[in-house]
Amino acid sequence: MIDERTSLADEVFDNYKRYVNPPLARVMKLSGSPVEVRASGTTIWDHTGKAYLDFAGGYGVFTLGHSHPRVIAAVKEQLDAMSLSGKTMFNVLLGRAAKRLAELAPGDLEISFWCNSGTEAVEGAIKLARAATGRTKVVSTIDAYHGKTLGALSVSGRPAFQERFRPLLDDVAHVPYGDAALDEALHDAAAFIVEPVQGEGGVNVPLPGYLRAVREACDRSGALFIADEVQTGLGRCGLLFGCDRDGVVPDVMTLAKGLSGGVVPVGAYIARTPVWNRAYGKAPLLHTSTFGGSEIACAAALAAMEVLVDDGLVECARVRGAQLLDGARALADEFGDVIAAVRGLGLLVGIELTNEGYGGWIIPEMLKRGVTVAWTLNQQRVIRLEPPLVVTEDEIAYALEALRAGLANAYENLGRL
Repeated sequence: MIDERTSLADEVFDNYKRYVNPPLARVMKLSGSPVEVRASGTTIWDHTGKAYLDFAGGYGVFTLGHSHPRVIAAVKEQLDAMSLSGKTMFNVLLGRAAKRLAELAPGDLEISFWCNSGTEAVEGAIKLARAATGRTKVVSTIDAYHGKTLGALSVSGRPAFQERFRPLLDDVAHVPYGDAALDEALHDAAAFIVEPVQGEGGVNVPLPGYLRAVREACDRSGALFIADEVQTGLGRCGLLFGCDRDGVVPDVMTLAKGLSGGVVPVGAYIARTPVWNRAYGKAPLLHTSTFGGSEIACAAALAAMEVLVDDGLVECARVRGAQLLDGARALADEFGDVIAAVRGLGLLVGIELTNEGYGGWIIPEMLKRGVTVAWTLNQQRVIRLEPPLVVTEDEIAYALEALRAGLANAYENLGRL
């Protein structure tokens, strides 16, 4: 058995090194990354049989946990009937999924376009805004993360990801996140795109009222308000949608990650009907997707939305998120030389370190103790805790103890940096 396990690990590393991403393979091996072979609920098992609490959570994908039985059953049932839309006939499940999303979405958001990922949803929202307004300028925020295709990358806010791919979209501007003085920046803009909480930017939570100010500034300028809810939507922040915190309705909202409960890749953007009609009312085929809105994706999304509501997972995220945030803040008091700040909303919590170097000791120690966590992509001094919304009180307590061990390990080895 030991030889079989070793052989599998060697095979995976060799395949990554030769055929997937050679430098990433080396980094993952040096960090002790195991080989995942099975997952259920909040737990992942590696090739040796060791179990891990998943507090990285697929960067927000596994809202319902891994392989939720109701979603899996819906997908299996649909596979026996039809797996992929032929596109020349009406797709029953796409219509039902779009209707259910409209019922859950804020205000009068109603018409949705279904695709395969968050970055595709952002691309579609940008195109929609330009077509609906006849303007080209798009305004985003510093440290934003909206994806890595060219349009989404253009409105993302980390230059390090952009430099090798320039020129990107013309007429894009970035403003400080959380700054409500937007009138000048939004002059003659097609849209302002913003995350209700910046996930990859370091789990940055704006002051209450920020999104209301955004809504008002967009109304004054004629720019569309695009809420990027790819990571914050569908219960993650202890709210059905992040923009519910300020009680605002955007003109367009992008979704992905948790939309299928972590079973099938799926993304969507949903817009107000007048906005949609101004863009595509006379040209319905200007923006399409061959694989978007497939039967199995929509079956998964429908089941996932029902589980989210039926099981009260928004409230779970609020209660368990408060436990996680309070526990992390207590550790910040205990390890003040290592932790600079703790912030979050619901089950999206960021631990900002006083020095990025501590993370290289904290994350492996937590992995050793059976808990996965990850850095935020734009701010590697911030460790993100983002478990499934089905996480239990005991599991959060265990993860906090693993974090305490990681912090102690980092301080013991590095001291005060």
